[in-house]
Amino acid sequence: MRIASAFTDAAVLGELGRRIERTRLERNLSQAALADVAAVGLNTLRRLEGGQGSTLVNLIRVLRALDLLEGLDRLVPEPAPSPIQQLRLAGRRRRRASGRRGEVGEGPPPGAASGWRWGDEEPR
Repeated sequence: MRIASAFTDAAVLGELGRRIERTRLERNLSQAALADVAAVGLNTLRRLEGGQGSTLVNLIRVLRALDLLEGLDRLVPEPAPSPIQQLRLAGRRRRRASGRRGEVGEGPPPGAASGWRWGDEEPR
């Protein structure tokens, strides 16, 4: 089942609990083993899987023990900078190189006549 904004809080907690339970069972872990690895109490894990809720710290511990913690990044993504912030940041970006002497592209090529020409002048 896909979690939707129309769900009640209890329905969301129940679905999260079922998903944690299914993941635990797919990995062939007992509740006691997962609770031990997650450093939470057995009753805490049972309440979490039963959809009765728990603290955010306990949820993080269980997700970490199941190697699912990276999913929180998708849950609450980092906000993108506003257009005004993007313009401010763009103003600070380098737009050209410093042009130090001796670098590629500096001065006339070796063996070239001194002085600048357009290239369409008649030879001297």
